[in-house]
Amino acid sequence: MRYRLIPSLLLVLMATVVTTAGDGSRGYPEQQVGQAADRGTVVLLHGLGRTHRSMRPVEDALVERGYRVVNLGYPSRTRTWPELVEVLAAAVRECCESRDAPVHFVTHSMGGILLRAYLAGDEVDRLGRVVMLSPPNQGTRVVDRLPDELLELVLGPASVRLGTDSSSVPLRLGPVDFELGVITGDVSLNPLFSHWLPGDDDGAVSVESAWVEGTDDFLVVPYTHTFIMRRDEVILQVLAFLEWGRFLDAGDGR
Repeated sequence: MRYRLIPSLLLVLMATVVTTAGDGSRGYPEQQVGQAADRGTVVLLHGLGRTHRSMRPVEDALVERGYRVVNLGYPSRTRTWPELVEVLAAAVRECCESRDAPVHFVTHSMGGILLRAYLAGDEVDRLGRVVMLSPPNQGTRVVDRLPDELLELVLGPASVRLGTDSSSVPLRLGPVDFELGVITGDVSLNPLFSHWLPGDDDGAVSVESAWVEGTDDFLVVPYTHTFIMRRDEVILQVLAFLEWGRFLDAGDGR
């Protein structure tokens, strides 16, 4: 693993981490398929409380690069973890089982944990590379500090199990055994949440908790949790890892 650093009233603070204007549970699965060449398929998984629209900048860049893209909306705020895993499993079967090209994944936040939970119990034929953006791979202490009742009311039942206690879904998952690049931020818009998190953080996930054993490359960027997937630098690094299996170094001429 190469670790490199590149030169980020309670409900208001929570609103800076998730956008509550919509949720993939409405008419799920919302699956936007971008048709492209045969580089392979990239499945996009948004974060908690978001929709497939939050991943549109990544989708557009991937389609332009020649990938077939499945931008999956899933009901992050209304379903339990087993139900969410089954939603993802059904979507992957529908979109990708009949194809010979590799299947890559790009995830944001809880989407990365959902992918890990799915892969822990199932296999993807021709699984390619995975890029996770701001994943709480070791859980987040923000969840530990907030009342379960409030979390479930605002963010749904799955959110309660993203902490670091004995019920933590990410902590029950083992090391990853696929090609993985992780990008996380160190700029925060949540002073209270950052006070609860150890070390540098992006306002929802600490830098140290984004890492998971088996990670092939790890990159820290100066962006916040909520909008990391919209940054041009991040999208460029996503493309680099999908194509070469590593992130670009500063000044890399490729």
